[in-house]
Amino acid sequence: MSVSPPVPSFPAPTGRDAALCFDAVTVSYRVRGATRDVLHALSLRIAPGEAYGLVGESGCGKSTVALAAVRYLPAGGRQTGGRIRIAGQALDTLDAAALRRLRAHTVSMVYQDAARALNPSLRIGVQLREAFAAADDAHAADTRAAAMLRRVRFDDPARVLACYPHQLSGGMQQRVVIAMALATQPALLILDEPTTGLDATVAADILDLLREIRREQAIAMLFISHDLAVIEAMCDRVGVLYAGELVEEGTVAAVLHGPRHPYTVGLLRCLPHGRRRDGQPLETIPGALPPIGTRPAACIFADRCTLARARCRSDAPPPYRVDRTGDATSHGIAADAGSAPSDAPEHTSRCHYHAEAAALPPIAASAPLAPSHPASAAPDVGRAASPALRVTDLSKTFDTRDGSFTAVERLSFDLWPGETLGLIGESGSGKSTLARLLLGLESPDAGGDIAIDGERVASRVTQRSARQIRALQVIFQNPDSALNRAWTVRRLVARAIRALEPARPWHGWRRADALARRAARQRTLTALLAAVRLPADVLDARSAALSGGLKQRVAIARAFAGEPRVVICDEPTSALDVSVQAAILNLLTALQRQRAVSLLFISHDLDVIRYLADRIAVLYRGRLIEIGPLDDVLAGPRHPYTAQLLAAHRRGGGNPGSAAGAPVLAQDSRAAAEATEAVVAAVAAVAVAPPAAPEAPAAAHRRMDGPGCAFEPSCPLSLGARCRDVAPPLADLTPGHQLACHLPVAELPGATS
Repeated sequence: MSVSPPVPSFPAPTGRDAALCFDAVTVSYRVRGATRDVLHALSLRIAPGEAYGLVGESGCGKSTVALAAVRYLPAGGRQTGGRIRIAGQALDTLDAAALRRLRAHTVSMVYQDAARALNPSLRIGVQLREAFAAADDAHAADTRAAAMLRRVRFDDPARVLACYPHQLSGGMQQRVVIAMALATQPALLILDEPTTGLDATVAADILDLLREIRREQAIAMLFISHDLAVIEAMCDRVGVLYAGELVEEGTVAAVLHGPRHPYTVGLLRCLPHGRRRDGQPLETIPGALPPIGTRPAACIFADRCTLARARCRSDAPPPYRVDRTGDATSHGIAADAGSAPSDAPEHTSRCHYHAEAAALPPIAASAPLAPSHPASAAPDVGRAASPALRVTDLSKTFDTRDGSFTAVERLSFDLWPGETLGLIGESGSGKSTLARLLLGLESPDAGGDIAIDGERVASRVTQRSARQIRALQVIFQNPDSALNRAWTVRRLVARAIRALEPARPWHGWRRADALARRAARQRTLTALLAAVRLPADVLDARSAALSGGLKQRVAIARAFAGEPRVVICDEPTSALDVSVQAAILNLLTALQRQRAVSLLFISHDLDVIRYLADRIAVLYRGRLIEIGPLDDVLAGPRHPYTAQLLAAHRRGGGNPGSAAGAPVLAQDSRAAAEATEAVVAAVAAVAVAPPAAPEAPAAAHRRMDGPGCAFEPSCPLSLGARCRDVAPPLADLTPGHQLACHLPVAELPGATS
């Protein structure tokens, strides 16, 4: 279990002295001629200098809170009740000029997608200088822009100022957006999912930067995220939002380690704790959010709650104040002598039966999964069976105006039938390039080879047979980009079935044959949609109208339409909230076991990798530096870069511990926590020197073509000339566990003496 930092005692602020105050705020959208509430009488306060986390499923209204706070609601949205104050100023009393001054000097916002927040046609310098000019500092804009980039840890500001956004990595773009937000020296900083999609080291750097800025400038922060670990690591207090209503609120320690609302308990239990166990899926929250504008008169969570009783469907629960022992009184009534002082942050829960929430039975009694593939699916160096996928000496070199660089260098590995291989590494390490090479979307350099079930496949997808295309499929990170928004779900999946079905010999056109094929496709469609658990009422809906979780289910259905042998999963859950993530992971696990499919699972989330993978492979700047059984890699000894990734994950928070936990995985959770503590202790020297972030694309690979170890410039355990001049081979540490490092085993991070 990760340890939360001490929580400052922030007295509950009044509306006029709060950095941000929502007082019974209702926000509505105009949908098809009807007014529908998205936020309902929402009240929350953030004290100056306080970090407040807001969590909940997608569609709960988190982003609407952020947009309402700066009066950026889209067309059709408006505040229909209550009052919002920022630093004591009521927004509804400000004219347009005063609102612009407020945005220029008092409040700033960092959006989820940094690439979309930056103008792709303007250089970074132009955009950053505009931010300072908006803050009435146009004359010193050039000097301050460079200074602010140094402030957010760029070593060469002049080079960054000359770049266009697409020339920077995701983490660098996010730091530029933060620099623009800080240009106004705001009293309140709103961050909407600022680390989604970033790798562990970059996310940890961003969080460290935000902590440092908050400490130095005493900025209040509203931190919106579906990542509960980030909230635990960054925030003092947390509010849990459900269907536009705050159902639980309190200090991070109280809410995440002692939740008193069934919805909060459900969110925490959806997290992957420790290793997957056969027959035990992740818990999920049954049902779905109520449709916008259809609020029940009583408890809004009753339809999804296993604690719900008659009272929950007749009386709306008030925000009960929970004391340290778990007892509570209605909000506003004096608490017991054991409760917290009146000026301390309260722990409140909108649940009539909050005292029972901590001992809540499983939220969803999911059916056990189908029998797993045999334990021997993990690699056995002496096995005679052919791997499902064999990659040999695969490389890819790109030519740019700044010269050529090698994105993937001589990669070799096997993926066995029914196995899940987790692939990790920083952004720019070559993970997505490897996926594109395997799919035939990029041509590898000469000398590499890809084989499926022992059969060599062509390098380009256009040259592969239909059977080879069926055998290797992909699930992309962003289903919005992978699905035609104008097509219905039925058409999207049916097209994949038709395109991937085995070719049949031509015997002339016969109506009976056409009807038989159509009936067979319909049976396949029905079975496939049932397998991915898509409700029947969405089949005729267009993908643009679906939630993120439903879109990802459609993408999974397409990938499995041709009975593949290998499925490449490229960050399929990174943008999903924890409840949807748990459902998708359960679905992938069930499909894998039912169909004996091998998964190459690419992810930045080490908790997901630890839960799902049989083996783990680590890429660094295109080179495979470690591969082995998951338990061996996590237990150590391990490569210094692997140790840095684990330490960065720890800095970013890791999965939050909870008294509500996951009972079936309690033993694994304790073991995982002990292993994590051992990692931190063993790699303390490594963790303090994260890899240097490059300032330009050419610099990102300046060591790729050198003779030595690619990690040597960032490795605190470097042996000097030997590491610089001689590339370490990928050698056996133990049977099945290989790593590329010159260090003796006893000196590797995590090694035991």
